[in-house]
Amino acid sequence: MLTAMPRASHSDLHMLSDELITETKFHFPSCDTDRLTVTALEKGGSDRKFFRLTGLDIPPLILVQYSGNKEENRHYVDLGLFLAEAGVQVPKIHFHDPAKGLIWMQDLGDEDLWASRHEDWTKRRPLYESALQQVFTMHSRASALAPGRPLQMEREFNEQLYLWEQNYFLDHCLGAVFGIDKEALATFRFPRTLEKIAHCLAALPRVIVHRDFQSQNILIIDGSAWLIDFQGMRPGLPQYDLASLLYDPYVPFQDSERKELMTFYKNLWDSHLDPLPDYEEVFRLCALQRLMQALGAYGFLGLTKGRTSFLSHIPAARASLTSVVSSVEGLEDLASLLEELPRNPHTVSQASAHLAS
Repeated sequence: MLTAMPRASHSDLHMLSDELITETKFHFPSCDTDRLTVTALEKGGSDRKFFRLTGLDIPPLILVQYSGNKEENRHYVDLGLFLAEAGVQVPKIHFHDPAKGLIWMQDLGDEDLWASRHEDWTKRRPLYESALQQVFTMHSRASALAPGRPLQMEREFNEQLYLWEQNYFLDHCLGAVFGIDKEALATFRFPRTLEKIAHCLAALPRVIVHRDFQSQNILIIDGSAWLIDFQGMRPGLPQYDLASLLYDPYVPFQDSERKELMTFYKNLWDSHLDPLPDYEEVFRLCALQRLMQALGAYGFLGLTKGRTSFLSHIPAARASLTSVVSSVEGLEDLASLLEELPRNPHTVSQASAHLAS
């Protein structure tokens, strides 16, 4: 989600040096830099910097500065152009300077799917259906176009990546956030059931997936969904994206609402492609994987990176994971542990003290 921060002057923004203002003027000659409005934006857990540029006689723009520390950042533009070619609604790229890590792209506004979370289901459902139509286009048309294209995507969902997600959860959530010691964690590290899940999911046919398909990465324009933050896309399972959206820790869902959207997506798929094998079971296992990944990320960002606001999302994600794990045979011990964890851990010490008592 792009969140506006206080308006800043050019001199206050080290990123927007005179040189970069000059480059904006070069790409948009009609821009009056003296009347250029610059607003810093905060974007979730991203390590990129975002600025909104508005001014006379130029389209609304987002200027993105990225570093070379994460390989996926360097491929955002190529992936965006490819997705647009496939018919997926994504922001238009105006200019890209890969040497300096700068992208000028279309400003789609601030309304995301998350903003509708308190609306009645009758209003939310069409927005979610639009989002599913867009990700289905990625899963189908983009996947059909991808073979032979020189696309640089992140590593595919294979057995090692699924196991990594599980380990990420154990280390950064159960260990770091809830203070469970290494010896206790060892009893949960890759039990046969989790290894089997990773192996089974990795054996299924893959399509191109978004990888972070949640409400804050879906913008809404006139009731239609547009996808952002797709730089982590890779070959994977369509149900992983579906689980990311329907078990989004940022948005409450009723079970009936999940079922409606699962049916909607299945009908989309079945109308164009051969039916997905074990659709609901694979969805459930993908939900388990996605929630483990999300909880690991919240712990890592909240504690290791010092972005403590992410810790507030742990209770909702933990509750969802507890529900999913309890329905998976062979994970009874993990389900019991999740039930015993404190509901609202504010600090590592509080969580550890609770478990020790």
